[in-house]
Amino acid sequence: MRSLLLLALLVLAPAAFAADEMMLPVPTVTIYPGDTIKESMLRLQAYPQTFRARAAVIDAPLAMVGRTARRMLLPGEPVPVNAVDDPRLVSRGAPTQMIFEENGLVITAVGSPLQNGGLGETIRVRNTDTNRIVLGTVMADGRIKIGGF
Repeated sequence: MRSLLLLALLVLAPAAFAADEMMLPVPTVTIYPGDTIKESMLRLQAYPQTFRARAAVIDAPLAMVGRTARRMLLPGEPVPVNAVDDPRLVSRGAPTQMIFEENGLVITAVGSPLQNGGLGETIRVRNTDTNRIVLGTVMADGRIKIGGF
């Protein structure tokens, strides 16, 4: 009788058990460092409300789509917040155009970024002509805007 009651409870009230679960996005395939994460690489997996990861994990698939993996992400494992990064528009050491605009004056030069950068990030750049280090903001087209912040 007891097992029959338990079976009826499992069949008739699955929503009661689902309320005790949280859904986390996990990779369906191995994602390697530098790979751009696509929606097709993810699925939602149920975890009990008592689940505690070793680090803070991402709880929404859209928080990962379009970003790049900083380290290998394994299938079926929750993704730590620090394991993904915004796409890199500027790479350290790669020649990049710097642009200064003010009051109609436009000056361009070639610089060497001293760090990687994503959209809107402020990074240090060495002017290859003068060897001076300046701060600039990474723009959507991969150029670095100097001054006029």
